[in-house]
Amino acid sequence: MIPSALGPGGLGARPGPAEPGGPTPSEPGRPAGTAAGSRPAGSDDATPRPGAGEEPPAAPARPLDPEEREAELVPGLAGPAYDLGSIAHPDGPATTYRPRTRRSLRIRLRRKVRRLVRRWRTSLSVRVVSVTVVGGFFALALLGGVLSGQIRDRLYDQRVDQMLEDAALRARDAQQTFDSATATTAPQVQSIAADWIYSAQSAATAGAVGAVLMRSPEAAASVTFAEPATNGAVRELVRPELRRAVQAGGGQHWQPVGVPMADGEAPGIVVGAPVTLPAAGAYELYIVYTLEPEEQTIGLVIRILAVGAVGLVVLLAALAWLITRWVLRPVRDAAYTAERIADGLLDERMDVRGHDELALLGESFNEMAASLQRQIEQMEELSRLQQRFVSDVSHELRTPLTTIRMASEVIHDNKDDFDPVIRRSAELLQAQLDRFEAMLADLLEISRFDAGAAVLDIEERDLRDVVTRVVEMSAILAERKGTALRVDAPDGPCTADVDARRIERVLRNLVNNAIEHGEGRPIDITVRCTASAVGVRVLDHGVGMDEEAAGHVFDRFWRADPARARTTGGTGLGLSISMEDTRLHGGTLEATGRPGVGSAFLLTLPRRAGATVGRPPVALWPEQADVPEPAGDLTADAQPVAVAGVAAAGVAAPSGVSVAAALRDDADEETDR
Repeated sequence: MIPSALGPGGLGARPGPAEPGGPTPSEPGRPAGTAAGSRPAGSDDATPRPGAGEEPPAAPARPLDPEEREAELVPGLAGPAYDLGSIAHPDGPATTYRPRTRRSLRIRLRRKVRRLVRRWRTSLSVRVVSVTVVGGFFALALLGGVLSGQIRDRLYDQRVDQMLEDAALRARDAQQTFDSATATTAPQVQSIAADWIYSAQSAATAGAVGAVLMRSPEAAASVTFAEPATNGAVRELVRPELRRAVQAGGGQHWQPVGVPMADGEAPGIVVGAPVTLPAAGAYELYIVYTLEPEEQTIGLVIRILAVGAVGLVVLLAALAWLITRWVLRPVRDAAYTAERIADGLLDERMDVRGHDELALLGESFNEMAASLQRQIEQMEELSRLQQRFVSDVSHELRTPLTTIRMASEVIHDNKDDFDPVIRRSAELLQAQLDRFEAMLADLLEISRFDAGAAVLDIEERDLRDVVTRVVEMSAILAERKGTALRVDAPDGPCTADVDARRIERVLRNLVNNAIEHGEGRPIDITVRCTASAVGVRVLDHGVGMDEEAAGHVFDRFWRADPARARTTGGTGLGLSISMEDTRLHGGTLEATGRPGVGSAFLLTLPRRAGATVGRPPVALWPEQADVPEPAGDLTADAQPVAVAGVAAAGVAAPSGVSVAAALRDDADEETDR
């Protein structure tokens, strides 16, 4: 390795402080070019300035211009509104400034980092270009390091071999010169040695920068003289370990050193060899060579490689960006066309150019869009035919149903005159006609939803009153099932802009569904409201349902158990109609359950028509619902509006006794019985 001779230069110097009296940035409230504490040109110099500790004289009051009045009211203009939060400068009120805090810098830096991360996550082009640039940089850095290392090692080895050959030639020349000399005294020997050293310096080749003759410790001759050297620095470069190697092994030895130069140190080597001087005995000849030209050559090669690598990385980034844009353009077109198709513009298609893979992608996309358009149009036509069929059938069935109803009522009114079998048949006919009429009404209502003809009759109503009416209407059915209906409502009103008829139908469907599947256990109806929404939850403790059933419970004619009989005369469309009514109000209707524990339905409505629901006022599934409470037992915080049906049905609460006390007494009697 060749030690580098480059210094730590290249660092940019930080600008020093501004010169005294130099220009400063203009501050708010002061004209540009006016120094802090100075007055603009043209001001009265005779006006005395307040001394230390004195209050400045009050300026005379004058009427404000319209622009100045606007400046007082509008933030950002010169005036009191602009100086809010500023710190007054000691030189005067006009020199205000706002210090920059570290927190604001951190916030801006954090925002920039988040923006870059968001850009990285959302842009494939940025990721491709970044990966290409980083990968190209590391690949070129590795390749440049390997190439520069190979060039440096080969150039170094070649130059060292040349220097060793030159040093060997010089050592033989010196020995021949000393052998041919006839000097016998110290001055003569010193003159011969000095002449050779100076001639070697004047005829320096192969990068030799100095030479020195040093007396060997093994010399036994009595003739001594001053050791000649080209300069003192050369003598200091000869290290003891090199001298020991020359003295011990003889022959030629060398060692890398740092050669002091005018602009620092340069890499070099010191080559030593033993010589014998006449009358002086054994000496050591050391020649110093510099590798500064080779270091400059290697530095030039490295700079050329670095510039070429930077240019190549930039070229790779540009090519990656262009290729990415070229490849992603059909993808963007496909995404845009897909969005347009999703918005209902089924005639949108991609522009196909060429016959390559990207063109094949566009053709395939257009074929898929055309196929989807045909299927959607067919489904829309089938849906229109189905809706029209349901509507027409429902309307056409009204006339024969009315006739059958009239005949059935005549038979039902005279059922007591028939034998028991015919009397029972008349009762069954009447019940099934009631169910058929309900189903026909539901079909007509569904057809209105499908045709988009359903409208709302909005009025402000208290949901507590609607719940009370629903509970009263369901009391007979709950009593027949032995189910207690428990209502928990707040003391304050829970008003909302609703169509009372539709919301009452929704709640009636939810309560009747809970009674049918509640297995005779209590049903909890919870009413809650917030500033933006009102919610009603119907919770039963019956058979429950799993997540799959909860996902299909609002489908038309769907049953969790197809073999289960409809004892309450349901049509299979109640929950579907409830969902459509809820959507008309801009609300939500959710369902959940746990098998063997119970089911919960949550109706959430906005308090104002057209507003958003936001967070539901009540949870869909409470934690305490895991363990159902005994029938007839009310919670401490519940305020029952109506309780219909207990285990001992038909036992009325005595006058002056609360409903909760009557229920507890009934439960005690049932336990004793």
